[in-house]
Amino acid sequence: MAISAITLAELSAGPHQVRTAREQNVYDEHRERARRLEILQRAENEFDPVPFDTEAARMYGRVVAAVVGSGRSPRRRVADLLIAATALAEGLPLFTANPDDFLGLETILRVVPVTRPLVPPGQSIT
Repeated sequence: MAISAITLAELSAGPHQVRTAREQNVYDEHRERARRLEILQRAENEFDPVPFDTEAARMYGRVVAAVVGSGRSPRRRVADLLIAATALAEGLPLFTANPDDFLGLETILRVVPVTRPLVPPGQSIT
């Protein structure tokens, strides 16, 4: 199975984006950072990264055109659209827990919604 290198980059940034306890009260920052790190390590172990290459760069233009054509702005969604371009270049469907992030791409890319497993607080994702 494969994962976009762009997705791995997002997962790599995740542990560094956990807010401190002073900034939020929804989760324990250390537990959340560990959870995100575990997700990254599992992804690195279980998936082969698909690079963003020249063909994906070309497909990015088609992806942006589709988004703009649907009346949406591509500006705040660059990483998602780079991931979509990678899937399009590889001729692969895009599996995502956030299908709404890819609205407007239905005519050029098969987007497959998936659900995240529910993990009770304090338990591992194993």
